[in-house]
Amino acid sequence: MSSRENEALAQAAVSALTRQLELAPKPGLPDPRDLGARATRQDHCLLRWSAKALTPGLAAMAAAARRTGTATPELRTELGAIGRSTEHSVRLAGGGHRGALWVLGLLVAAAALEPRATGPDVAATAKKIAAHTDRRAPRRPSRGSSVSAKYGAAGARGEARAGFPHVRRALTTLATARSAGAAESEAWLDALLTVMSTLQDTELLYTAGPHGLRHVQAGARGVLEAGGTATEAGREALSAFDADLQARGWSPRGSGSLLAGALFVDALPVVVSSPAQAA
Repeated sequence: MSSRENEALAQAAVSALTRQLELAPKPGLPDPRDLGARATRQDHCLLRWSAKALTPGLAAMAAAARRTGTATPELRTELGAIGRSTEHSVRLAGGGHRGALWVLGLLVAAAALEPRATGPDVAATAKKIAAHTDRRAPRRPSRGSSVSAKYGAAGARGEARAGFPHVRRALTTLATARSAGAAESEAWLDALLTVMSTLQDTELLYTAGPHGLRHVQAGARGVLEAGGTATEAGREALSAFDADLQARGWSPRGSGSLLAGALFVDALPVVVSSPAQAA
């Protein structure tokens, strides 16, 4: 795989993240409405800007995967080192995206290992990478790992080691919504709500506890059970759910990261134009 192909994978991943950020209305999550009256205006602007800082690191992860050729412990360790360096670059650019970097980094590496793979096959390859331990990772516990241990939640590592089940569920929802004639934005929102309805989001557990997590899961299920965002009843339920999370200050950020991962996988395989075509 050439450097141009590695760059194309990285750009596709960042494009998926940007599309997730631009989607609205996302309950409890930053979206373009923040450019108006909502309180997280600066957060959303910075998130859109700092997303670009992921590109070099994701391209390096794709290159590492191609060079290694298989899901080895050495690849997992190298991806971890690249990820920590990329986190530093993103902080300098404004911060955010730590969860998205974890999700997209593993999926980009998986796509580089299996260039023809799509959908669940990409998630299965990512699972093989995540099964190994990052031997150079800092030994201090992260907030996410501490919350996972306290509540018995799978967390980001558990999600990856299970083969990203919520990415796969989101892909199924995308296909179902499109088959039913939903617009792309409606399909994406339904996929996001599908993730929210069952994900044990450690960020929510930290800020809102188990009761808050169950409240968010129930709210997401309520929108889907009302018919999803392609229906009037579903849109009304979504509006009420969004207002509720905004009032409570609860942000299911893990669901946003996994939607970005699903949108990336949904766009595979990435087609790389030749220099002549690009011109």
